[in-house]
Amino acid sequence: MTPLPPLLRRLRSRLAPGGLLLDPAECVAYGGDKWFASRTPDAVALPRSTAEVSQVLRFAHRHRIPVTPRGAGHGYVGGCVPVQGGIVLSLERMNRILEVNRADFVAVVQPGVVTADLQHRVEKRGLYYPPDPASRGDCSLGGNIVTNAGGPRCLKYGVTRDYVLGLEIVTPQGEVVRLGSRTHKNKTGFDLHRLYVGSEGMLGIVTEATLKLIPLPPYRACLVAGFARMSTATRALAEIFKAGFLPCALEIVDAFTLAAARKRTGSAQFDGCRALVITELDGQKASVEGEIAALQRVLEPLHPLTLRTGMGGEECEKVWAIRRQFSYALRDTGLTKLNEDVVVPRGALGKLFRLAASIQRKYGLIVASFGHAGDGNIHVNLMVDLKKPGTRRQADAALDELFKGILALGGVVTGEHGVGLAKKPWWKLAVTPEVDALHRTVKRALDPQGILNPGKFLGG
Repeated sequence: MTPLPPLLRRLRSRLAPGGLLLDPAECVAYGGDKWFASRTPDAVALPRSTAEVSQVLRFAHRHRIPVTPRGAGHGYVGGCVPVQGGIVLSLERMNRILEVNRADFVAVVQPGVVTADLQHRVEKRGLYYPPDPASRGDCSLGGNIVTNAGGPRCLKYGVTRDYVLGLEIVTPQGEVVRLGSRTHKNKTGFDLHRLYVGSEGMLGIVTEATLKLIPLPPYRACLVAGFARMSTATRALAEIFKAGFLPCALEIVDAFTLAAARKRTGSAQFDGCRALVITELDGQKASVEGEIAALQRVLEPLHPLTLRTGMGGEECEKVWAIRRQFSYALRDTGLTKLNEDVVVPRGALGKLFRLAASIQRKYGLIVASFGHAGDGNIHVNLMVDLKKPGTRRQADAALDELFKGILALGGVVTGEHGVGLAKKPWWKLAVTPEVDALHRTVKRALDPQGILNPGKFLGG
């Protein structure tokens, strides 16, 4: 048996039994996420407490060992790939819901808590934690925080950042600091806790979060409209807003995605549709019922092929159960799905779909698009056969055209997943030199040795 490196042997003695993996056969599972890149780390730390996280970081800082934080590993951009080796710091064992307080409307959680588990817990008490990434049954709240995750409901309710009241952070030097508070308003100094939201694990480790809760809306209803053309579907979006509605979710789906979902789920309810718009409203029962009827009247002049309502939470969940299968259905095609979470201003949605269609024609690749139309965040998926010679080069050229086109529309290259490794080549197109320099200034100030999540968009 190969002897343990002396440094790692010393670290293992400072953690609880089983708190440090060194066998490559065990470490390999921590080498990547849902993206393509992967690297087996030299060690995997599995702390159970903030004190153990602090021990790992103090040790790593002293010896200049790279540390790559890891949540549940359900990211799409290689954000938790340990590209320089070193230690992967997995928060999976810090998975307790510490408090749900109905009087204060807060939940206090450890980073390894699965998002859906918190939602189910608080909803039983009449409370609501709205951020709902499609992988909410698998992803962790710590990962949601450092990527500022969104989901369909962020149109009305906002993204993860809007629900983070306070954080416990372990700095790269191993110091433990508490930022923010449990109050719903706080203007004491800088909003430092929000600096760590969306930081992609490069500034510090989240070990506890105090999250805002709101009252659970007592009633929900969905309206699903199928159209013969995508152009009519995008017009429907504009008409919904023009009529004064603010849905909690407003999704759009293209024909290829619908066909894939049909094959996976067996549901024939969207057959014949070339585009789909899913609208959900929530609130008091009487008002939601009235608004759904009014919304139907708004859409009827557009001659939808199908117009179906789902009244109540159970019926809504049937619709969302199919919606949550879209990504898996695209994978079922046997093609590799390059999932790009681009965002454009709402008024440019039609131009985004035309851009996707032009890329499909030019490169001969299938482009499947669906997502959060209400806030301009569309998942544009290039469906490619990487076994076919030259496909990778062709896909890279198509991605380059997609991102440059999105930026030309005043959009951004990522709305939910983060930059990570996948979008690193476009980082300096997406920001000005001054913005890049400001990011690097913050990184150097908080992590002068550059040990946290190195090699990503601010690294070499």
